[in-house]
Amino acid sequence: MTKDLSAKEVELYLLKNTDFFLSRESIVSELSFKHSSSEAESLLERQVRKLRDEQKRLLDSLSIFLENASENEELFQKSKAFILNVINAVDEKALTEMIPENLKEIFKIDDVSLKLFSNSEVTKLEKESGMEFSVNQTYYGSLSTKKINTLFENDSVKSAVVSVFKNGNKIGMLLIGSHDKTRYLGDEDTTFVEFIRDIIAARLDAFDN
Repeated sequence: MTKDLSAKEVELYLLKNTDFFLSRESIVSELSFKHSSSEAESLLERQVRKLRDEQKRLLDSLSIFLENASENEELFQKSKAFILNVINAVDEKALTEMIPENLKEIFKIDDVSLKLFSNSEVTKLEKESGMEFSVNQTYYGSLSTKKINTLFENDSVKSAVVSVFKNGNKIGMLLIGSHDKTRYLGDEDTTFVEFIRDIIAARLDAFDN
């Protein structure tokens, strides 16, 4: 039969093994200490509180990491599905028709269009919109009604990303719009939009070769 240790025996053991809790922080974080004016106990209470705060911080960090990992995995799967659809497009017509609906469905975007312009058409569009479209540039923000109607022909769009690329002797534009005026105020989405744009541009170039 196992003999129960007395409080005195536990105390003596801990005094002889002062590093006992160093590798057992989870035990310390669960201990309770009575409040006292004793300086030694106050120091111990602060240490326990520090360990508990550190444990909470680590758990919060782990939670954020797992959440981000899940979001990244979802984005990867969506990007994979989109890229496969782009690769499987049989010609330019099929690609330009597929892109808008595909992006809307996969990425839940309010408004998408893919347009190819001649140089003269781009010049006219710049004049009508009051914007300048340079190849490989991406423009984002809340746009005026005039610019929205010129670019999207849809006054429900309130903010947009416009990414420009060259396709042979034409200028291509990937236009992404949101009904939310604040959706594309920052540039945090432009890198991903440019990634999508470059995939489309590469596939269009392949049709020309």
